[in-house]
Amino acid sequence: MKSKKTISTFSINCNGDLIDLTTPKVMGVINVTPDSFYDGGKFKDEKSLLKQAEKMLVDGADFIDVGAYSSRPGANFVSEVEELKRITPIVKLIIKSFPNCIISIDSFRSKVINECVEIGASISNDISAGKLDPMMMETVGKLNIPYIMMHMRGTPKTMQNKTNYENIVNQVFEYFSERISTAKHHKINDIIIDAGFGFAKTIEQNYVLLKNLNHFNNLNYPILTGISRKSMIYNLLDCTSSEALNGTTALNMVALINGSKILRVHDVKQAVECVYLYNALEKKS
Repeated sequence: MKSKKTISTFSINCNGDLIDLTTPKVMGVINVTPDSFYDGGKFKDEKSLLKQAEKMLVDGADFIDVGAYSSRPGANFVSEVEELKRITPIVKLIIKSFPNCIISIDSFRSKVINECVEIGASISNDISAGKLDPMMMETVGKLNIPYIMMHMRGTPKTMQNKTNYENIVNQVFEYFSERISTAKHHKINDIIIDAGFGFAKTIEQNYVLLKNLNHFNNLNYPILTGISRKSMIYNLLDCTSSEALNGTTALNMVALINGSKILRVHDVKQAVECVYLYNALEKKS
């Protein structure tokens, strides 16, 4: 007899609204950095940025993730003052134009998270899981917002020199176990984990993690996957990031099958279609 697949039920509280993650959700990415690996410099004015945000929402994005500090390998340092100068006007603009939009803030700095939440953001997305700012988890706990914690070693500037793992799946799992314990100590209720594809990992290690992503379901927290147009796709396919949409969609389906509950993407329409097809597949199983 074929065993039934266990379906984990998760939900997160965003500004008082309970978001059910039993059905996977899509997070659209907007980077307001001049050096982002894919969309850096695309949104140079309010009109282009709002047009992109509107397109993502119309295409079905459940969340919009706004970042003002490029985390690509070797990224240059950006001061906290500069990051705030870049990001706060954008958050205000999106919320004013789309008041029901759920905004996630991609930052490892507690002050940036605090100020953005004060003006209407709802989620903290931290590439360092609190490792780069000792006040991050305390701040998120006090704000009582969902917290996306990602696995990374070092900083964006140094991470690609830190890819020596004995067993990457086990070590990333242990990392999350410790970080989750710390987050719970700071009374963070809604935790989401992100394996950090491309962060202190080789191409081969990224695929080992993706293949074994279902192992992280044992942590009993929703998984976010961010592989959109990354080098693990375009380097393997010998193409550019602008040509990596098909590869992104293929791997997003793998992530969903292996338990991911949020897809963080640049191309919302295709990710929403991927989720739709995945849901149809699940109904047939």
